[in-house]
Amino acid sequence: MARRVVVTGSAGMLGGALARRLVLDGHDVVGVDLRPQDDPLLAARHRVADVRDLPLMSEVMAGADAAVHCAGALPSYPADQIHDLIVGGTGTVLEAGRRAGLERLVHISSTAVYGLPKLVPTPEEHPRAPVDPYTRAKAAAEELAERYRAGGMCVPVLRPKTFLGPGRMGLFAMLFEWAEEGRNFPVLGRGDKRIQMFAIEDLVDAVALVLDAPAEVAGDTYNLAAAEFGTLREDFQAVLDAAGHGKRVVSLPAGPAVAGLRLLERTRLSPVYGRLALKLLADSYVSIDKARDRLGFRPRLSNRDAILRTYAWWREQRRAGGTTGTVTGTVTGTAPGTVTGTAPGSATGARAGSTSRDAWRQGALSLAKIFF
Repeated sequence: MARRVVVTGSAGMLGGALARRLVLDGHDVVGVDLRPQDDPLLAARHRVADVRDLPLMSEVMAGADAAVHCAGALPSYPADQIHDLIVGGTGTVLEAGRRAGLERLVHISSTAVYGLPKLVPTPEEHPRAPVDPYTRAKAAAEELAERYRAGGMCVPVLRPKTFLGPGRMGLFAMLFEWAEEGRNFPVLGRGDKRIQMFAIEDLVDAVALVLDAPAEVAGDTYNLAAAEFGTLREDFQAVLDAAGHGKRVVSLPAGPAVAGLRLLERTRLSPVYGRLALKLLADSYVSIDKARDRLGFRPRLSNRDAILRTYAWWREQRRAGGTTGTVTGTVTGTAPGTVTGTAPGSATGARAGSTSRDAWRQGALSLAKIFF
């Protein structure tokens, strides 16, 4: 059945991929983002706007059947902006959806709400345990979603792990650049921790399932991630092998490396934020049994598939002269599961913020290349 669907953050990686899929499936899609839409298929129905503008979002939602809220902020944004964008934006979108009488409103959250869980695989019932401004904002946004769900709205909450695919930059652009240049690539410790990721194609499939599922099934909270995954060393080595230079993943002593990254982070000389560094030192994977059993979710791609597909896209863009270089503005990066779209400011005169489409500015880490 064709629907009118509003997608926030539609100029970002996830929002853009989802909007394109829904249009090709025959739906009428209205995108909202502070950035203009560069996809010709989506441009005609794109609104350059701020999701925190309640009157505007109420206007956009009027007559819609459903919405998918993909817009958000990066962990590297200032704390007040993270809260304003994630919590304030989510609250506005939910209220606009309620006023419009939407059939359902899908909230894209993140496994980051678990913080640094000791229990793996981590189930949906695990308590939210935020550890920094980003995870606190994601947890608070989920609480808002649950409040509207309790009030009678169908509000699916999806918690993806870090997703990869064409358009993904962030940390991965740094790995791809070093691999292409014929350098070794460092990991903290032995790199033997199992780090689960997720292909963008599988995430888009999951959103489509939730949009079509009966309300009593859709109106729940679901972890989403790859079913097949290995260690960080194995995934990074797959990229180095694909580069064809015979380079290897190199272990760094975990303690000194984390201390050094924390110092560089405080001085704004490195994009690697504290939670990410710590997360890479422990197994990090979630249970997707609930999504499999209730939604019929079956991820098609492994970690390795996802990262190699992203690298292949990156190489193609680089060779075609596309924008795969590091950004020169705000230091950016994405945490596991992060989704982005809007940025600080209003729809008029506001700068578009950094998203997962942007490469990290490597800062002092670019100087470390000479040792690898």
